[in-house]
Amino acid sequence: MAIEDWNTRVKLSLAALILMLALPSLAAAAPCPPDALGTSRVLEVGAPGGLQIGFKTYPQTLQLEDHEVVLTFDDGPNPGTTDHILDALAKQCVKATFFIIGREAMAYPALLKREYEAGETIGHHSYSHPAKTLRLMTEEAAKADIDKGFAADDRILYGSAGPEPRVPFFRFPGFADTPALVTWLSSRNIAVFGADFWAFDWLDMSSEEELQIVLRKLEREKRGILLLHDSRASTAAMLPDLLDELKKRGFKIVHLVPGAALPPLQKAPEGWSSETEAVIARTLAGASPPASSKKPEHLQP
Repeated sequence: MAIEDWNTRVKLSLAALILMLALPSLAAAAPCPPDALGTSRVLEVGAPGGLQIGFKTYPQTLQLEDHEVVLTFDDGPNPGTTDHILDALAKQCVKATFFIIGREAMAYPALLKREYEAGETIGHHSYSHPAKTLRLMTEEAAKADIDKGFAADDRILYGSAGPEPRVPFFRFPGFADTPALVTWLSSRNIAVFGADFWAFDWLDMSSEEELQIVLRKLEREKRGILLLHDSRASTAAMLPDLLDELKKRGFKIVHLVPGAALPPLQKAPEGWSSETEAVIARTLAGASPPASSKKPEHLQP
């Protein structure tokens, strides 16, 4: 065989190999359908020295433009609901942030890997999501539960866990933080997420009821971090319609990813107070919610 022919065959083989390896990334980079909602922009979020955001709990939040929404999901992964939510997000080319319970990740590792491989941002929501909240645990036990969650999620996704989580995003179960735990997370440059509004999807309701709650809040607030639960059947059923409505109403999706610097922030208006703190105080005091024919606006997520 001539040297020239051999060189040509080698080059063609290498080209074929490169193309084969590139196919998954090329498919991932395929443009969204023209009628998809899509992800409007990516916002890098760093927490040097600490960061706490979300008006429901903290007096500052992300500085978003008019009609910009951040989608976040708690309490997964959960078979039968999380997979449908991922399908809905993929159909609309939308990215979200999932705050993972480590124990659920250990139970359903393939589902967590699917979230990661889809390009969703994987944050953390403690290992056990204790029913009585981390606030009622000793500080040492709460720290251990948080770190165990970090480690469980990272070992599944990356094969190992370091001293800090790969994605330094954390949300307290029930938003029940403590000053000591916030200070501890801040010393590790971990961002603590609250929310700006939520769907009350921890209540039993139809998907249509949930959709109307979310849309009313979106039209009123115009922007913000939305809390949903990918463990809830009503949310999984509601999400396709919500994404359709967001597109119709001119809303845009912002995808959060880890960064090095603090993001632009918006301060709370004068007279702000923590809504979740009042809820947690009543919950921990054992107060019963008032009887009402309407769904209560103050329940622990």
